[in-house]
Amino acid sequence: MTCFTCRTCAVQYADSQRPPARCAICEDERQYVGWHGQRWTTIPELSAEGFRSEVRELEPGLAGIGVTPALAIGQRALLVQTEAGNVLWDCPGHLDDAAVERVRELGGLAGISASHPHFYGCLVEWSHAFDAPIHLPRADERWIMRPDPAVRLWEDRLEVLPGVTLVRCGGHFAGSAVLHWAAGAAGRGVLLVGDTITVVSDRRYVSFMRSYPNYIPLPASQVDRIARTLEPLEFDRIYGGWWDRDVREGAAEAVRASARRYAAWVEGMPSE
Repeated sequence: MTCFTCRTCAVQYADSQRPPARCAICEDERQYVGWHGQRWTTIPELSAEGFRSEVRELEPGLAGIGVTPALAIGQRALLVQTEAGNVLWDCPGHLDDAAVERVRELGGLAGISASHPHFYGCLVEWSHAFDAPIHLPRADERWIMRPDPAVRLWEDRLEVLPGVTLVRCGGHFAGSAVLHWAAGAAGRGVLLVGDTITVVSDRRYVSFMRSYPNYIPLPASQVDRIARTLEPLEFDRIYGGWWDRDVREGAAEAVRASARRYAAWVEGMPSE
């Protein structure tokens, strides 16, 4: 039995004797089947092809974990380190011994979660390596492609560790979430967003979509709901789903301004 991984989205599936006939994640309108058709791989195959983990310190108490060369969507994981334990946020589709060893040096894992199903990657592999629970939103339960006893479903808000809180925003997926780290950015607060909201090239702003690769927008009402959900949280910095997609300061106002700008354009009331 083998846990196969989709080559296009890098989400790992449950044990099977042969690759699944289809990838439900990629056939959904928010993603896409690769231009060469549905293809599968495994973590050992990826290692043999030269894929390896890369760990970077981003600020005190926060590390990024990516894959080199970029795999599938190319996202990075983020490791929040606290005195009460560490939380892994989002997950690439590859894991190797070097990453496991580095995370052990940093204190291991007390919990794992993700912004949305495109970033579930190989989170069960991480869970097994550290005997850590996986916290996923009940609203996205149908998108869990590798079920496991370690998965614990949550509703709208969950404090995983003191000062580290999951908040469901919806939008991109029904369960799309952010992780609020109160002590981050020297106590000013940090928001880890994946692409529940996404940091755009002009890093003074963020944006919102139902599908990023297929350019399907969200209605203004959903974007307004996301902004209102985040309003009570104190944060000055945002870390997005990819290297260097970060809002370094003024992040709360960037979300407010971006939501207003988005609504103005999709409602046909441009600012100029």
